[in-house]
Amino acid sequence: MSAEEKSFALQRARMVEQQLRARSIGDERVLSAMGKVPRQEFVPEDLRPAAYEDRALPIGYGQTISQPYMVAVMLEMLDVHDSHKVLEVGAGSGYQAAVLAELAREVVVVEIVEPLAHHAQLSLDRAGYGRVKVVVGDGTLGHAEAAPYDRIIVAAACPEVPGPLVEQLRDGGRLVAPVGRRDVQQCVVCVKRGDEVEMTKTIGCVFVPLIGEHGWKRRAW
Repeated sequence: MSAEEKSFALQRARMVEQQLRARSIGDERVLSAMGKVPRQEFVPEDLRPAAYEDRALPIGYGQTISQPYMVAVMLEMLDVHDSHKVLEVGAGSGYQAAVLAELAREVVVVEIVEPLAHHAQLSLDRAGYGRVKVVVGDGTLGHAEAAPYDRIIVAAACPEVPGPLVEQLRDGGRLVAPVGRRDVQQCVVCVKRGDEVEMTKTIGCVFVPLIGEHGWKRRAW
């Protein structure tokens, strides 16, 4: 291990203890997964020194890699098990997909910005998560080809939970998404029970917009 890799490993361990565990993230599987994934591989080269800071970072095209704490919070709510197939809407840099790959059996990601999708797949491959499949498309429509999913997570702000995602969720499955106005949202946890969906609102948050047929229109932002 190089000196740089050792430094990043120390920063990663500090992130888990000080930003996550100290702020009541208690799911040991989530903590372990985030302690393994090399976050520096999923940020722009000039921002690698800031990879483990307690904040979101820009990754181009008006998108961000989410704050580590928010990633952990949403994944804890998602309650992923190693038998699950997971759909992530919004690949971004590919970081959250890599963490999901540590937790789930199968991970499929949909990203509407084609250059970001390609870059995310390259980053995932380079970091050893090549089994994650990144698809270019409208994430608000999900990815019916691989449905149903045990878990679905949306990494962008929704005006409401997209209907196609609920349709592609397995009975008993769980969906987590930020839902609300353009300036502020709440993390919503949805559990599908037959034809009904139990919805629970949790913490406030601010995400970039989910663009697509069942999301925000570009001009609205």
